[in-house]
Amino acid sequence: MNKIVIIGISLLILLQGTSIHLKDLVEIGQFVEHYQFHSEEYGDNLMVFVSKHYGELKASHSEKHQEEQKEHEKLPFQHQSPCAQPLVFVLDSDNFIETRSDTPLVVKGNFHYQMSYSHIWGDDPFQPPKHA
Repeated sequence: MNKIVIIGISLLILLQGTSIHLKDLVEIGQFVEHYQFHSEEYGDNLMVFVSKHYGELKASHSEKHQEEQKEHEKLPFQHQSPCAQPLVFVLDSDNFIETRSDTPLVVKGNFHYQMSYSHIWGDDPFQPPKHA
């Protein structure tokens, strides 16, 4: 049971990382049907079909075939998602904090520490050791 949960979570992370949604997996049937239509009607192979619907031929194909527009909207992977690329900073081996002013980095504080040890207990045997 644990392996099934781990595999499921791993697949979920993989699919989300590649921007594949569950709706896209459900619409795979529409993709196959529309591909079969294109292969029978226009003689397109898979690469041409993908180029017409997702690549460089998409604009010209949608202009020429307005009657297929509703079917094109049902195809998977048509959603727009914001770009969420992580930013990467590369730091030099040099000190990246350089002081360019006359103010020192180490500022002495205005405080005073006084030992709060007092002889509350007197000279009893429960006193801390005097020599280490």
